[in-house]
Amino acid sequence: MPIKVLVISNYTDYHSTRPEASIFIGLAKLGFDIHIMTYFPTGHQKEFEEAGIKLINFHPRKKNDKAEIKRIRDYVIAEKMDIMHLFNSQSSVAGIKAAKGLAVKVLLYRGYEGNINWWDPTAYRKYLHPRVDKIFCNSIGVEDYLKRQLIFGKDKAVTINKGHNVAWYQGYEAIDIRKELELDSDTFLMVNVANNRRMKGIPYLLDAMNHLPSDAKIHLLLVGRNMDNKKNRAILAKGANADKVHFLGFRTDVLNIVKACDTFVLSSLFGESITKSVIEAMSLGVAPIITDIPGNVELVEDGVSGLMVPKRNGKAIAEAVLKLYNDPELREKIAKAATVHIAENLNEQNTILKTKELYESVLA
Repeated sequence: MPIKVLVISNYTDYHSTRPEASIFIGLAKLGFDIHIMTYFPTGHQKEFEEAGIKLINFHPRKKNDKAEIKRIRDYVIAEKMDIMHLFNSQSSVAGIKAAKGLAVKVLLYRGYEGNINWWDPTAYRKYLHPRVDKIFCNSIGVEDYLKRQLIFGKDKAVTINKGHNVAWYQGYEAIDIRKELELDSDTFLMVNVANNRRMKGIPYLLDAMNHLPSDAKIHLLLVGRNMDNKKNRAILAKGANADKVHFLGFRTDVLNIVKACDTFVLSSLFGESITKSVIEAMSLGVAPIITDIPGNVELVEDGVSGLMVPKRNGKAIAEAVLKLYNDPELREKIAKAATVHIAENLNEQNTILKTKELYESVLA
């Protein structure tokens, strides 16, 4: 009999959920009986159905709704599910309650480091709940953090990176963003894609611009919401390169912009797992510069498939940018190695096989 898995996750956005969705498409092709509860419509519907996955137009909207919990529980009992894999807050709390007294194994997902503490009673509603059998962690950094919080069952936390397929990005063509911004064709472009949150360390990235020579043809593109504000403008006002920073806001052609750039710079300070936007840039053949925080340090081999710098250090970011700016051959070498690194080490097939092994082990 095939292993029966009930997945509860939100797949309404196609692009952002593609790595996760590919896990279950792959498992279904390997013979697993996959059932997915999700909001409709889902951009993956055709792929799911072609793989033989059963879709249920349902996702809990609350954590403690008795009717929603009963619906999950009734489904698990009726379909004799072996495993329930829960991917967000609502499904985790509701799913754990639904599994009370049942033989079904309960797995959670964690892609963020932080905000779980052994002394916090609310943590025992999800990740520290004794009913949880395993926690699927998206990086070693997340696994290590969870193990420090798990008083019992430290082996519950297991690292399985959400893999990508570099073929997903082959169809993206570079947009002529230099022409759009009226820049010379040989302008060196840095790019960062994020919404402006404290964990993203944008002030340090802007400070890096103040450490770059004013005569260097280096510009920074910031793609995302809430970047253009007084605080960020004030940082740039301290240097001579304020006119070389372009706040592009929300864009639908993000990957086309990234493809046109020379380096993707990640200035994050904490909390990241393995940042999807960096994986995308590497898959597109763009050399990455990243900070040395847990999780993201697993993304590159320093000096080979990317450059790693200390967090909270604008000067170090500037030095890494200048290294690539002054050495085009090194930049090209790192860019090519970055794509190879994703293809060989962070690919979807590895993720599918490791998830298969996890499911089989938890049922053994």
